[in-house]
Amino acid sequence: MSSSKTRTGDGRGRTTGSVLSGLVVAVGCVLFLGGFVWGALTYRPYTVPTDSMAPTIGVGDRVLAERVDGSEVRRGDVVVFRDAVWGDVPMIKRVVGVGGDTVACCSKDGRLTINGKPVEEPYLHATGPASPTGFSSKVPVGQLFLLGDHRNDSLDSRTHLKDADHGSVSREAVDARVDARAWPVGSMGVVERPESFAAMPGGTSQPGPVRVIVIAVVVGAVMILGGAAYGPVARWGRRRNG
Repeated sequence: MSSSKTRTGDGRGRTTGSVLSGLVVAVGCVLFLGGFVWGALTYRPYTVPTDSMAPTIGVGDRVLAERVDGSEVRRGDVVVFRDAVWGDVPMIKRVVGVGGDTVACCSKDGRLTINGKPVEEPYLHATGPASPTGFSSKVPVGQLFLLGDHRNDSLDSRTHLKDADHGSVSREAVDARVDARAWPVGSMGVVERPESFAAMPGGTSQPGPVRVIVIAVVVGAVMILGGAAYGPVARWGRRRNG
C-alpha cells in the first residue's frame, strides 16, 4: 500500500514539474520572440562606413537606430539622415544645433559654442580645439546642424556652410536616432545622451526601449533553456536515486 502511494506521489510530482517547465518555456518563448519582433519594428540596423563618429562609433561598427520623426530630435542626438545636397546616402552625425541656434567655434579655450555658451564635448576624438577650423552659423528654423565626433576627419555641416541652408539639414531628412552599438562585441552598449545639452531649451531626448528589449530577449532565452532542461535533469536525478 505504501509503495502504491509513493508511486502516485511521484507521478503527481512529475506531472506538476512537467506543467511548470512547459509554462516556463512558453513564457520564455513569448519574451524571446516578442523581444525580437519589438526590436525589428522599432530599430533599424546600420553599418557605419567611415570613422567620422569615432570614438563614439567606429568604422565598420553596426548600430541600432530607433525609427523617429525629425521633430523628436534634440541636441546631442546621433542621427541617421539622408540629404540630397550631402550625397543622398545614409549618413550618421551628431546634432549640435537646432533651429534658431548660432553654432560657432571656437571659444578662447577651444570649445564649441551654442548661442555664445561653451559646450563640454567629452565624446570628441581628441583633445584640443573642438574644430581645426573656425566657423559660425545661424541654424534656420526647422533645420539641424550636424558634426562628426572626429572633427579632424568628418565631412559635416562645416563643409556645407556656403550652401543655401548654411550647412544645416531639414529635420525631415532624419530617418532614425542611434540608440546602441550592436557589433563588434567589444563595443556593444547604449549611446548615452551628453549631459552638456541637458540644460539647454528642449533638453535631451530619452533613450528608446533598447535596454528593455535586450532584457526581454535574454530572460526569455534563459527561461527556454531552463524549462527545456527540466526533463533531462529530472530523469537523471531519478536514475541516480533509483
